[in-house]
Amino acid sequence: MMAFHAQRGMALLVSLVFLLLLTLIGISSMQNATLQEKMAGSVSLRNQSFQTAEAALRVGESAVQLESFTLAVCSGTSQCAPPAESSTIKAAGFNSTSGVTWIASGNGFYGVQNIGTTLTAVNVPSNTSATLYRVTAVGIAGNSRSVVESIYAKY
Repeated sequence: MMAFHAQRGMALLVSLVFLLLLTLIGISSMQNATLQEKMAGSVSLRNQSFQTAEAALRVGESAVQLESFTLAVCSGTSQCAPPAESSTIKAAGFNSTSGVTWIASGNGFYGVQNIGTTLTAVNVPSNTSATLYRVTAVGIAGNSRSVVESIYAKY
């Protein structure tokens, strides 16, 4: 009869150890689930910012396509380089350093630079002068920022 009472105390101790282990596994699983949810949210924001930048890029390219579109050729190294403010821009407007006027488009912005003329543009008839425009677009979604760029040849 005495051995039976000793077993009941040991069973309680073993049960508490198992309960502690299950609690630790549960907490670990919850932390893992929370981390995965944050990562999924981050991927979603990155995708949204990229899609916003792509849409703004297409709007900028459409503006350049218009017959009435004109823009002075950029001057100097700083104004012909890709605009550095694309990594920090938060509002539409003119940037005096790069010479780019940023135009709001949805949740993003686009800017156009006339980078000169060429006779060797791709997909342009040979010996045809084409004006090259750099279209830079920025998309912002949450903490994510995407910058895309294209060179548009207009002849």
